[in-house]
Amino acid sequence: MADIVITEFMDEEVIARDLAGRDVLYDPKLVDKPELLASSLADARALVVRNRTQVRAALLAGAPRLKVVGRLGVGLDNIDVKACEQRRIAVCPATGANDVAVAEYVVTAALMLLRTAWLATDRVVGGEWPRMALIGREMHGQRMGLVGLGAIARETAARARCLGMTIAAFDPHLPADHPAWSGVERLDLDALLGSSDVISLHVPLTPETRYMIDARALALVKPRAVLVNAARGGVVDEAALIAALRAGRLGGAALDVFESEPLDASHGTAFANVPNLILTPHIAGVTEQSNVRVSSVTAAAVLRHLDA
Repeated sequence: MADIVITEFMDEEVIARDLAGRDVLYDPKLVDKPELLASSLADARALVVRNRTQVRAALLAGAPRLKVVGRLGVGLDNIDVKACEQRRIAVCPATGANDVAVAEYVVTAALMLLRTAWLATDRVVGGEWPRMALIGREMHGQRMGLVGLGAIARETAARARCLGMTIAAFDPHLPADHPAWSGVERLDLDALLGSSDVISLHVPLTPETRYMIDARALALVKPRAVLVNAARGGVVDEAALIAALRAGRLGGAALDVFESEPLDASHGTAFANVPNLILTPHIAGVTEQSNVRVSSVTAAAVLRHLDA
């Protein structure tokens, strides 16, 4: 049985290089094979996952030798951290390794939503020429509102500034004297929602943040503002967001994360034909470069705990 089990995609060159000589089971489809996954952990000392593998008490119970869970990313809502702590199993997210990738995604999505023309390929191919309907808006002079001001939000702010945006943020957990507030207007959530032209979410999924962007919150947002969620799906009430877009109470939205992933048929149907909406399959933090960085950081963390 393998010593290190990897259940989702990881850079294969990093596996070959950094985990050389180790007993590794690498099966990026193992996440969709629950019985095989469970049996594969009988002797494993390390488990490496992304966001889809649910590391809960039942799975941990079948892994008596487990010492470390490596997370190919930063969110931990798919991992029962308390259960791991009780078992003295280390949980190692790849903190910082995908910050640039997510920040670039947010700015790109915002540009697409504000300019609108990038979503018009089918119309142009079909013979339409809707120039005035698609002139859109510039980012220069607009306000970027960041919900959360952690490392990824700061990378996003740096890029938004380069495009001439002003920056505001809501983060009740970041001390007022923290250097990150330099050049950033500190607002409460309602004020940020009501004054921002681009709203980007940068919070983990917790009881406090679940559905923090609901119908009430969306009613505060400028009708032409755009929302980008590359954080966690449960932060946004999807039904409320769809209703706001269909009613024209929101200028547009980009979602990279969803309440359940991947979307099943009924879930996907709810998003069909919603205007000014961009959907991507949880890839904001995954680029060729970030995948190497995340994989390398995770491999190093796993080995550090195994060899301790």
